This record gives sequence, structure tokens and C-alpha cells, in this order.
Amino acid sequence: MNQISIRDTDDLDRSLRESVAHADSYLGEILSADGVITEEQLSEALEAQKNTDEQKHLGELLVELGFATREQVNVALADKLGIPYVSLEDFEVDQFPISLIPPDIALQYNILPLAVIRGTLVVAMEDPFNWEALEVIRFNTRQNIEPVLSPARDITQVLNKIYSHFDEKELMQEMEATVDVQTLPIGVDTSPHLVAQEANKAPIVRLLDAIISQGILRAASDINIRPEKNRVNVFYRIDGKMQFVRTFHKSLLMPLISRIKIMGHMDIAERRMPQDGHARVYQRGRPIDLRLSVIPTVVGESAVLRILDKEVGLKPLDGIGLLPGELNSLREIISKTAGMLLVVGPTGSGKSTTLYAILNEIRKKNPHIITVEDPVEYHIEGLEQIQTAAARGYTFAESLRHILRHDPDVIMVGEIRDTETVQIANKAALTGHLVLSTLHTNDAPSTVTCLTEPYLLSTTLLGVMSQRLVRLNCPHCVEEAEETELRKALGIGKSGVYFRGKGCAACDFTGYHGRYAVCELLVITPEIRQLINDGATAQKIRELAIKQGMTPIVDSAMELARQARISLEEVYSLRLD
Repeated sequence: MNQISIRDTDDLDRSLRESVAHADSYLGEILSADGVITEEQLSEALEAQKNTDEQKHLGELLVELGFATREQVNVALADKLGIPYVSLEDFEVDQFPISLIPPDIALQYNILPLAVIRGTLVVAMEDPFNWEALEVIRFNTRQNIEPVLSPARDITQVLNKIYSHFDEKELMQEMEATVDVQTLPIGVDTSPHLVAQEANKAPIVRLLDAIISQGILRAASDINIRPEKNRVNVFYRIDGKMQFVRTFHKSLLMPLISRIKIMGHMDIAERRMPQDGHARVYQRGRPIDLRLSVIPTVVGESAVLRILDKEVGLKPLDGIGLLPGELNSLREIISKTAGMLLVVGPTGSGKSTTLYAILNEIRKKNPHIITVEDPVEYHIEGLEQIQTAAARGYTFAESLRHILRHDPDVIMVGEIRDTETVQIANKAALTGHLVLSTLHTNDAPSTVTCLTEPYLLSTTLLGVMSQRLVRLNCPHCVEEAEETELRKALGIGKSGVYFRGKGCAACDFTGYHGRYAVCELLVITPEIRQLINDGATAQKIRELAIKQGMTPIVDSAMELARQARISLEEVYSLRLD
């Protein structure tokens, strides 16, 4: 596709006038001519299109098969239909068109208004064929709409820059016009009816929508709303690290928390006890679940919103971070009809993501899979998922007893927390079930020795996978780094070239973008099973496992560092762990 450099409204106007559709060209031909896909990949996708029961577009199949990215398909479609492609890095965005679209709609659909040309509002979109989004914008602006194509990343960066500081002065003026904030005094009980009324006012709804939408766009895993004596701070957890986002006036805390409670179907009158809830929002037309937690503190209620995005949280088995040999070993383990696989690591190390990836792989063979979780994070078709309720006595152990009578082939236990659960899970593995679960332990070999009566598990245990999450270098600002002190600490000398992210707008100047799991997989061979029965130490088990091919976590991380994917700092953090 011939991309004209578009830097301002005049360039955009000229491009719109000169763009020519290629209606006679097929999408596959354009992608093949641009070198995005090969002729063989095109043939495979066309064959899949013929054999699928659903009427899927070729572009959708190419993305599903991993032959092209969504952006590459959209660029080719834009070329076919004569839609300009605008790179926003150098484009001068004018304030007037931005003011025409409400912030929550721009953030929800990831749309950036660029200009009004000849009475038409031109908007940048990652998918110019999202008719729902176009109709929503047309309805809200009462304008004719002309879409142009821009990379999703570029749109997100500009929107974050524009809306990262929600205009509190404007918000407070709106609040004062519709809400008497003085009727919501800090630390004083207020009528639930009044609080609910204020929580449903447009300014509060927009404020929370903007906070949530930005969190999703910035790939945050959690949103923290924390009160202090005279203010409220908002933090996003991005790539495992907490990042300060903004602060606002303390008088907005009560209606904001009440709005969260309404979303999560909680009791807005209860402000002295912790509460949990769930909600669902839509971003760019797709559902995203939120797990909500509100707890009282001495300076007001604090809230955490966990973002559960299937597109981010659910990964294929070959995308979780295993080396090729480990991936083959893991696939061999989960092909068994009976036995137990444990995934271990500290909180926040991606254990649940790995279990879901394994379940997605297993369900291709259509077994009867039952999971027991606390909580159920992702609802997956083809799985029977059970939510525990410890307050009512419905624990993991109690759930497992009932599951065993329900004819499962595969059982996933969200977490082994006590000896009773271990014993029942082991019984399930002994009686012809494949059992998957997690434990909070530091590494694979020590997991075996820390279990109560490990010799009881020696006949059922198939493998233990320990993992950690490391931050990936930002691909947009990665550069060579000396890291002299870290080299010394890791004992790698001066040989080799290593990299780290310098920091840029694409990564919020952190130098990191995204995370990746590094793992070590302990396969329980007959020799290791004998060591377990003999009561061997974790060190002896580790030594034998390495001899038999296990790659320690730090070694896997070093391989990623040699590939310039992570920094030595991330490797060193694993060494400290």
C-alpha cells in the first residue's frame, strides 16, 4: 500500500481526495503482493474458509491462523477500499474535533477525531469497518463521519495523552451544578438514597468510565483508587509495577466508590465492612470483566478493580514462555489420562494464565473438564466452572468431593491450600483423572519436598512447572546497554551484547512493554520418583533434574536476554527471587 505522509489537515484533505479504491483486487492478493503472507498461507486460509461451518471473512481467518496481524489486514482492506492510512506520530491533532466526541466514547472505541473537512468529521480508527462504532459517533456528534485507518497503538497513545488528566476543574463545576458536594462530607454517614443519587450523576459516571477505559487501553491488570487525608490517588498496575496516574479532590471519593458498588451489585449503605463484586464493561465492542474489591480504611474506602481481558489473559500454550523442549514435555504430560500437574510460583506469577492455556489445549480433544476456582476469572466455553464459597463451607476440598461423582476426565483446582485438598486431589489422580492445580512455592524441586507426605504423591505426580513473569524490553526504544555491575553480579563477564528499553511514549517512558513467563519444568521420571520416595532433599532432586534436561528459570531468562527481549535487570531480579 502506498502510504502518503499525512502531517496536518491539508495533507489529510488531499489524501481523501486522491485515495483510489482497488475494488477488483482481492484481499489475499494485496497481502501476498505486500509480502505479508505467502501463497501457501493464502491457500491454507482459503481452504479453511471453505471447510468452516461459520461464514468467516478471509481477514479474520488469517488473523486466527497467525498469518497476519489485525493491523496488517486492516491496512490491506483500507487499500482495497481507498481509505487513507494515517500515522499519528507526526500528525498535528487539533482540539476542536476532539471536543466533538465525548471522552468515554473515544476511549471505549479507541477512536481519535482528526479534523472537520468539508462538513465531515474525519476520525482515525484501528478498524474503519466497525459500523457499530461509526453509528455511535454519528449519533453523538450529529455529523457525517469519514473513517481513516491508524495503528491501534498510535490512537491509544494520543488518547492517553489527551485524557490522562481528567479536567477536575470542569468536573467540579459540573458536580456543583448537579450535586452539592458539601452534602457528602468526608467521614460522615450519608443517606444511601442520596449517595446512590449522586453516584449516578453524569460527571461521576464519566469519571469512572474514563479511569476504567484508560486502564484497559494501557493494558493495566489492576486499577487502584486509594484515599488519603485530603485527596484520592489513582494508580494502574502495568506490567506488574504500580504507576501513579492522577489525583482528585477527596469530596469525589464517596460518590465514586458508590458508583463502583452499584456496578458490582454491592450494598452502598455498607461502609464498614469489605465487599466484593463483579461487573462487565465493553471496550471497542468486546466484553471485559472486572473483579471489584472495596475495603474500609481510616481515611475512607479504598477500591481495586481487577481487569480480566480475555484477549490479554488467555494465551495459547506455545505463547506462555516455554522453551521448545519444555513445550514438548508439557504437551506429553497433559496428554496423559491420569496423574497430577502442579504449576507453582508466587502471587502474580501468571499461574492462572498457564492453567487456562493448558485447559484450552486439552479441550481440543473434547474431554469432560470441570474446574473449581476462587474466583472464576475467565468464563470459557466447553468447561464446567465452579465458584467456591468458603463462607458457606463450600471449600476446594468439599467441591472436589462432589466433582469426583460428576464423571470428569480433567479436573482443575484453582489452588491447593491445605492437606485435605492435596489428599482428595491425589485420590482423583489415582482413580483415573488428570488433575491440574497451583501452589505458592518458590521452585519446582522444593515443591515436592514441601508437600506433606510427598511419597504419597510420587505415584501420581507427572510434573511441576515453576514460573515467574519478566518485563519485556519496549521494542520501540530498545538499545544496547553496558550493565557492568549487573554483569558482575550475574557472573557473565564482558562477553555478549545485552539490551534494555531507554523509555519512550510507547511504553510510558518505563523502557518496558508487556510481560512474558519464564519457566522451569520438572518432569517426574522414574529416577526422580525414586528420590522422592527416598526422602531426598530439594537440591538432590534439582541436580538430577538438570542432568536429565531441566532448564532452570534463570538460564531461561538469560536466553531471553541474549535475544534482546529482556534486560539483565530482569534476570537479576529472578536471581534474587
